[in-house]
Amino acid sequence: MNIRAAIKGKVKQAGFSLSEGLFGVAIMGIVFVSLYSGMATGFHSIRDSQENLRATQVMLEKFETIRLYNWDQLNTPGFIPPTFTANYTPNEASKGITYSGRVTIGAPVMPEVYNTDMKAITVYLTWTSGGLTHDRSFTSYVAKYGIQNYVY
Repeated sequence: MNIRAAIKGKVKQAGFSLSEGLFGVAIMGIVFVSLYSGMATGFHSIRDSQENLRATQVMLEKFETIRLYNWDQLNTPGFIPPTFTANYTPNEASKGITYSGRVTIGAPVMPEVYNTDMKAITVYLTWTSGGLTHDRSFTSYVAKYGIQNYVY
């Protein structure tokens, strides 16, 4: 009989007050908001990395084609198109991103005597994602007697 009385007494004392319950719900809310914010930041970071990687691939592709041209082709006006576009669609659900680029070929800025036998080639790339405009550029040099003379 005494055992039942002891159990009944503990059952009546068990429970949370309104302030304890409210405090627990507030902590759970903060945890869920933090979790969502962390996941959203991670997905945004991954998307930015994918876009930057694609921009690097587009610029590298352009430079690889330019590397195969000979000196006369590089100096022919209009042989290399000054502007180009490239698309990136990571999945079927997204509308994709269009990269707009331009290529400039000019004299390098250097005081050496052989600068007449060199060209500075710059590829500029811009794209818009998430309402922000991003841009990248890469400059490389091509020599008159460079690697393109070894391509057969």
